[in-house]
Order: sequence, then structure tokens, then C-alpha cells
Amino acid sequence: MINLREVTLRRGAKVLLDRVSVTLNPGERVGLVGRNGAGKSSLFALLAGRLHEDSGDFSIPPQWRQSEVEQQMPETDMPATDFVLGGDARLMALRDELARAEAAGDGIAIAHAHSDLADAGEHDAVPRAQTLILGLGFQPAQLMSPVNSFSGGWRMRLQLARALMAPSDLLLLDEPTNHLDLDALVWLEAWLKRYPGTLIVISHDREFLDEVTSVTVQIDAQKLARYGGNYSAFELLRAQQLELQQSAFSKQQEKIAHLQKFIDRFKAKATKAKQAQSRVKALERMEKIAPVLASAEFTFEFREPASLPNPMLAIQDGVCGYGETPIVSGINRTVLAGQRIGILGANGQGKSTLVKTIARDLPALGGTFTEGKGLAIGYFAQQELDVLRPQDTPLEHMARLAREQAAALGQSDREQDLRNYLGQFLFSGDMVKQAVGTMSGGEKARLVLAMIVWQRPNLLLLDEPTNHLDLTTREALSVALNEFEGTVMLVSHDRALLRSVCDEFWLVGRGTVKPFDGDLDDYQKYLLDEAKRVRESVRESVADAKPKAPTPALPQGGREKDKEARQAMAARVRPLKKEQEKAEAQMAALEAEKAALEALLSAPMAPEQIADAGRRLKAVTEELAWLEHRWLELGEAIDNMA
Repeated sequence: MINLREVTLRRGAKVLLDRVSVTLNPGERVGLVGRNGAGKSSLFALLAGRLHEDSGDFSIPPQWRQSEVEQQMPETDMPATDFVLGGDARLMALRDELARAEAAGDGIAIAHAHSDLADAGEHDAVPRAQTLILGLGFQPAQLMSPVNSFSGGWRMRLQLARALMAPSDLLLLDEPTNHLDLDALVWLEAWLKRYPGTLIVISHDREFLDEVTSVTVQIDAQKLARYGGNYSAFELLRAQQLELQQSAFSKQQEKIAHLQKFIDRFKAKATKAKQAQSRVKALERMEKIAPVLASAEFTFEFREPASLPNPMLAIQDGVCGYGETPIVSGINRTVLAGQRIGILGANGQGKSTLVKTIARDLPALGGTFTEGKGLAIGYFAQQELDVLRPQDTPLEHMARLAREQAAALGQSDREQDLRNYLGQFLFSGDMVKQAVGTMSGGEKARLVLAMIVWQRPNLLLLDEPTNHLDLTTREALSVALNEFEGTVMLVSHDRALLRSVCDEFWLVGRGTVKPFDGDLDDYQKYLLDEAKRVRESVRESVADAKPKAPTPALPQGGREKDKEARQAMAARVRPLKKEQEKAEAQMAALEAEKAALEALLSAPMAPEQIADAGRRLKAVTEELAWLEHRWLELGEAIDNMA
């Protein structure tokens, strides 16, 4: 188990934990919560051995294997599958041992290496790694793509997959959902529910915490408090605890006042001096109950829009995409004043593309986008730096925005007014002159919100606005959106925010945008069904090569044209299916040979025979992995032609 006893932890001169004690048992699933800057990541660093306690006793079983997500961006041309496989350090070390043994021609060492590799799961390591990659939202064609070919958010997903690949007894996850879409988030929840070790996770996504944790540890005012239950249970228990504490504090204050009144009245009287002195000692011995201090919660509100055109936006036969490549097309939707629209869709289907097109960041590739008179868009980009200048300060951002808005809205751009305004978003003192590039993700997000509020929009386009926001700020955003008089279009993996704000949903998928008739629970079922469909599409492509029942007769006018189309399609698909069938036959033969070699290596043999069998097993395994990858590529190519 993990034990902290009277532990004090500092970062520089700042005390993060002050004489805290807590015990975490093997197999527990712990949510670590607290405000930004409270010390959650520092506690992770202590658990991982990167920091040491300043005083007290900290212990963790020395035999436990630990895994956590590396925070630095990976820079490598290694294929994605190989990069994720590298998370299993023991497997990689055993592969190196085998290579050294083969180079030395040491038959005994080769045999031992093969036996150890079998124990380490070498036989299914590649499929396990690729399952993690696909589960986190990648496409089959990307399995062997170089890591450097992906954007930053996708590379961080590969870091997460690499951490999940590592066999571990303790898994530390610090904000694992920040770079995930809702489909990948649902998959991750299912994976973590099956994880057999001890899990400690930092997250500001309350529904994610509710799904994957059964214990909550809160960091507050340099103390640790353990609560049984998930985040919702913690909130209830915490509220009850604070209520009891306030009640006890009030009663104690009454008792203190009564004792003090007696002391003040009788301390000068000789006949009562002894009794007064005993009450002074009672006051000194009394363990004071701390008052419940309400922290300064972050709140804000959107200003009343200057106008509310209705409809705000009408899209007819719209086409959205990048360059000349359409992502979604055939869009026929109308956005009305006051609507609360959640935009749903599996990863890569075009949610952000749609939002960027409406926000005028991308040109429409086709169709008509008709804006209502007086439409004023407030756009929160998924990457805050898309709209921020890293070298500028919050004050400079607001001054530039105020100058642009002053003529139209008559707003003041005096520095003190801007300082006061930024103070509402927790930018005070010297923070208003701090370069944005040096700020945390949460601070950047608050600055973007401040800039949006200043513009008095009537249509809010929010693309993952909760990334890097703590739970308190997310709650403030939810309240502000519900009070906003204009229209909201929201893309988010935060289901609590979607549930509290949106009253209708659009589904972006299979190249178009349609209304989604259901709630978020229905959508999660849809995502799981879609993931199953994608997994099975490759397997089903094998069945496509088999003869099918005769096609029903077509009307006379379309018979010849359809026949020509089928013949052309068959001509294109035929060589791919032949290659796939050949690969499948080779895979079956190699699987049989691999099983025979593994059985052979388990029996006593001469060293020379062991070495030969080991070398052949390695060659068979590598060839089988390549054929499996090629088989997946062929299946995807056939599906794309269908």
C-alpha cells in the first residue's frame, strides 16, 4: 500500500502539503482533486520518485511497477506502433537480449530469451499496442505513420497509449482527457475499468471521475482528505462535513464567548479569581475549530447582445473542408436565436471543421452560408493560441480588442478600466503584464473567455472550451452559458457541460451533419456501436471476397449502367482481394509454424537446435506482424472502394 505519514512537501519556498497523512490500498481507484496550483502534480511527482518529502515518512512497495504519461512532446520518426510498444520496457529489454544472444550464437541464451519473451506477452504485443492506438481515435492507416507526422494533440495521445502499454501496478494519469474527443474518452473509461492495478487520476471532468474512481482524495489548504466514493459522492460528503464544521464552530464560538464573559466579569474579584483562572486555562486548552471560509469562487457572465437576429445562420447545401478536400457536405441546417446546440461526432468526422467554417476561419467549399443581420460571433478555438499572441500580455490583448470595438460599441479603452475588467477574470496586479506564452492553459482559457465576453457576441462557437479549466471554472462557464441570451454551439468532451447547457444535438458523421435524436447516454451507445463497426469492417472485408447471392433485378433503364459500374468496381477490387486472400493463407501457415516452434522450444533440445528454432521463431513473428498490418491496409482499401 501507499502510506504518507506527517508528510510535508515544498516547491521552493511554497508549502504544498503540510504534515499530511493518507493511506491508499492496492487496487484502489483514486481521484485526486483540488484547485489548480494546490499541489496535485507535485504529489504525483512524489509518488513517481521525482520529488522527495521535506519531512515525514512516505512509503510505496518497492516491487511495484509504475507507469505515467510523459508530458514532453515526443520527437521521433519511429512508427506509431513501435513507439507505443516502447512503453513496455521489459519487452524491449528482452528483445535486445535476444538480439545480443543471436549475435553471439549463444543457443542457451537464445532459448531463455524466447521463453522470457513469451512470458512478457511478445506473441500479442503488436495487436495490443495497435488496439490502444485505434481505441484512442487513430485510423488503421495511421498505425505505421511516423510519430512526427502527427500534430501535438495526437502525439500526446500516443504518449497516453505508451503509458497504458506498460505493465504496471500503479498507473498515474494527470489530466488524461485533455486531448481526447468524446469517443476516445468513452473508450478510455472502459479500458480503465478493466485495469487491475492501483489507479490515481487527476481530472477536472466530473463524469469521467465518477466512472473510473471509487475513492477521492482532496488537496485543500495544504491538507489531504480521503473520502470513500467517486466525485459525486465526495461532493455530497464534503458539503455535509462543511455544514457540520460550521455548526460546531458556531457552538464553540458561543462557548468561548460565555467563558470570556465570565473571565472579564470576575477576574478582578478575589473571591472569583480562582474560577476565572480555571476558565482561562480551559480556553487555552480548547482545540479551536476552524471556521468554514468560503473561497472566492470564479464567476462571470456574458453581456447582453446588441441584437438577436433570427435566424442567426442558414446553411444550404453547405460543404466544409480544408483546401479542396471536403470533410462534410450536404449541410442543410438553420441556427435560431436562443438555441443551445451540442455538436457531436466521432473523432475526425469534421466537428472542428464545421465550427471553423461558421466562425469564418475556414472558407466554405460550397453551398450558401447566410448570416442574419447583425450576427456577432464569439469563437473559442480548441487551441487557445490560435487566437492569442504568445509574446503579448493580457492587457495588450484587451487594449487591442477595445480599440477595435470602441467605435461600434462605445466601450472605454482606458487602462484602468481594462485592468478592472481583467480582474473579474482573475488577472490582477502584475499578471496583466505577463506574456501570454508563459501562462498556464487555464489562464489562457480565461483570457480567451474575457475577450469573447468583451465583444458582446450573440452566437457563441465553443470548441473544447474546458481544456485546462478546473472544476470551479467549468461550473462558472456552465452557469454563464445558461444565463446567456444568445445562441450557443458547443463542441466538448465534458459531458457534464453538454448535459447542463445543450437542449439539442447535431451529429457530424459519415460526411454530413444531421440532428441527433437522443441524449448523451444514447450517443455513448452510438459511439460504442461505431467503434465496433470500424473494428469489424476489416474482418467483414474478407467475407466480401466470397460469392454472394444474385442481385435483385433492376429496372430496365438502369440495368446496363449498373452492370458496367459493377464490372469496373470488381476490376479495381479483384487484385486487392486476391492479395488479401493470399496474405490470409500465409498468416494461417505462419500461425501454425509459430505454434509448432513454441512447442518445440518448450522441450529439451541441443543448444544448436534451440538457436535455430529461436531464429526461425523470430523471423516468423516478424513476418506475421508485417502480414497482419498489410491485411489491415488491404481491408481498409477495399472498404473505401465500396
